[in-house]
Amino acid sequence: AGVTAAELDAIILGTASPDRLLPSTAVEIQAALGATRAVAFDLSAACSGWLYASQVAEGLMATGGYETILVIGAELLSRIINWKDRNTCVIFGDGAGATIMKRSTKGRGVLSAYMRSDGTLADLLQRAKGGAAFPSTPEILAEGSDKITMAGREVFKNAVRSMADASDRALDGAKLSAADIDLMIPHQANVRIIEATAKHAGIPLEKVFVNVERFGNTSAASIPIALDEAVRTGRIQEGSIVMFVAFGAGFTWGSMVVRF
Repeated sequence: AGVTAAELDAIILGTASPDRLLPSTAVEIQAALGATRAVAFDLSAACSGWLYASQVAEGLMATGGYETILVIGAELLSRIINWKDRNTCVIFGDGAGATIMKRSTKGRGVLSAYMRSDGTLADLLQRAKGGAAFPSTPEILAEGSDKITMAGREVFKNAVRSMADASDRALDGAKLSAADIDLMIPHQANVRIIEATAKHAGIPLEKVFVNVERFGNTSAASIPIALDEAVRTGRIQEGSIVMFVAFGAGFTWGSMVVRF
């Protein structure tokens, strides 16, 4: 990006697996980079983390007080899954990706942004214990209730519905049709959810970036990892219009359309 740490005004980390609960992992990244001017904080939105963080960054830049923001999605999910639970341990992966966001110029940048949450479904995908409400005890550690649990069938149903909603809102907000989208980069949950989202949006699969078969579901890291690959392989060029769509625990979901 041609940016130095000294130029950063903010660092926002989307993660569901911070290094420690206090302080934020973002301030440790700030210290490691030497980004002394940057405000730094974590954002918890599970698999929607990078997308939420990007929209928060866009809002900060709109105030006029922030010019350059580092947005990160990073997860170490191997530390918080139950390796005896095949509903989760074969799905999730570790990873990290980062983007630099600057105020848009010349018609480039964010064309639409959308976020939603539904806390009534929180128990379907969660780490039930190990937090302040239920601090870790030997019994909790032994039963594994401090690890990720997922009601797979219900999560799938809600993921498809929510990502369909997000893709509709993305196009409506940008005043675009599916034909205008050069590439869709969805959260890499699984191939069936990705295919269902693309079908609903009317975007052919050849315009959908998929790498879940190589990295698994890396939660907040999945979209920035895919974005990096898409840029490196030439699937995103200057002027490309890209739709990002995500869904995660909470439930959280959202979308963003960006012209590069």
